[in-house]
Amino acid sequence: MTRKIEVIAPQKRWSEQFEQEQDRLEKVFNKQILAIHHIGSTAIKNSKAKPVIDMLMVVKDIQVIDSYNQEMIKIDYECLEENGILGRRFFSKGGDNRSHHLHVFQEEHPEIQRHLLFRDFMNSHSEEVLAYSQLKLELAQKFPYDIESYVAGKDAFIKKIDQKAKSWYGKMK
Repeated sequence: MTRKIEVIAPQKRWSEQFEQEQDRLEKVFNKQILAIHHIGSTAIKNSKAKPVIDMLMVVKDIQVIDSYNQEMIKIDYECLEENGILGRRFFSKGGDNRSHHLHVFQEEHPEIQRHLLFRDFMNSHSEEVLAYSQLKLELAQKFPYDIESYVAGKDAFIKKIDQKAKSWYGKMK
């Protein structure tokens, strides 16, 4: 079954859903975790988003994470290995009705800062949130069953925000 891409209004429960899942993950990964962050559009104030909670987990040793795959399966996650990003472990929960994505990186991986800067920049720039929300709505209407085209359609905007976020962060230091 191909799942339909839906972009919905911001939901108060997104932060609660993150916190509940964070507790579950802390029980599974225990001493490996250095930090767990809520990222992606559900972590951005007033952002429309697909109702999937993105989480970024920073760990001591990425190689050890594979040994937790069976425990992750028990709590309804699918283990998707690197899934296109070198040095990442990616887990998806909910199958076709996905509810959570977990991106796992070893400390110091450059994707950690990129994701956090994007989130923090967007939370400080409401005009960019409006533009991004509108773009996601348009892409979801244009490509309702084509996730690759939906993701590709966001790419230039995300790269532009990544550059603005780096500059913004540099000025704050």
